[in-house]
Amino acid sequence: MKSSFIPYRSAAAAMIALALAACAQTAPNPPAPGVLAPQQERISDGVIDRDYGAYSATQQRIKALNDGGRRVADYQLSKAQCWLDVSFHEYSRNDRGGFPQAALSESQRIIGALEAGQDAGLATPLVNRAEKLRPDLWARYDALKQSAGFSCAAQQTACGEVELVHAGNEIHDAGWRHAKPYVQIAEDLVGGAEKSAANCGEPVKPAPPPVQQEKITLSADALFQFDKSDSKDLLPKGRAELDDLALKLATRKVAFTAIKVTGYTDRLGSAAYNQRLSLARANTVKRYLQDHGVTAPIGVEGRGLQDQLVACAGVRPRPALLACLQPNRRVEVAITAE
Repeated sequence: MKSSFIPYRSAAAAMIALALAACAQTAPNPPAPGVLAPQQERISDGVIDRDYGAYSATQQRIKALNDGGRRVADYQLSKAQCWLDVSFHEYSRNDRGGFPQAALSESQRIIGALEAGQDAGLATPLVNRAEKLRPDLWARYDALKQSAGFSCAAQQTACGEVELVHAGNEIHDAGWRHAKPYVQIAEDLVGGAEKSAANCGEPVKPAPPPVQQEKITLSADALFQFDKSDSKDLLPKGRAELDDLALKLATRKVAFTAIKVTGYTDRLGSAAYNQRLSLARANTVKRYLQDHGVTAPIGVEGRGLQDQLVACAGVRPRPALLACLQPNRRVEVAITAE
């Protein structure tokens, strides 16, 4: 007669084997690459890390397409990115519905077509039974895709359509309050897209040429006899300085946009008298330049005793004061040219 007794070690091994077999039957199989774990399994760090890996791998595929020369603002690449973004957004919010996977799958579908050199199309499916909200916005996006300026509005159009689907998913899952922010995004994007399309293809206006500004200061004491302002009162040194200035202005190969002559006096004497004297000197310099070949328009101003450069407070006697105040007695020629 055969004994039915099983040694202790053999019994333990048998129990372990049975337990492992049971675990093998009940443990979830890991999802295929790029596929999120089933909703009921998203309860451990390991599963969530694996899902994050699927998102990271999908993002790397988008980057690789861009590295290969496809523009970030390309319609289909933009749509793949926006599907990926809304999928991750809802996954991070612990969405237990099917939208994160559906949006991720749509992103991967577009990426796969682009990787194969195929056209992923312009259609935007209502994934996960999303409602079709705001037909008026859909119509505007469809019109943009037919417009001549679509290339400039492609990214906004792609993301706006995805956000409308996002809103349509939220309204049947959580109601209008949750859908409203994504409708707002779609409204903002369609407005921006229409402006981008309208301005698309307009010639880029060239930058204005650089402006050259120069200020030449002439000593009134060198130009005129003391307290004088007429052309007959010009001193030899003053005439020589004006001749040199006129020659430079007349022969310079630039377009003058403005020449302005401003006269100044020192603080001695009345303000009214100094104003008249400074303006008369500015006008004399203007006429001299015009008489010697300067054809650009010349403006004049007399500022009298304004904008004093030196104060010379307490300087005595008068000859010393006059010498000290000399920098204030001047004629400035401001030149603006392109």
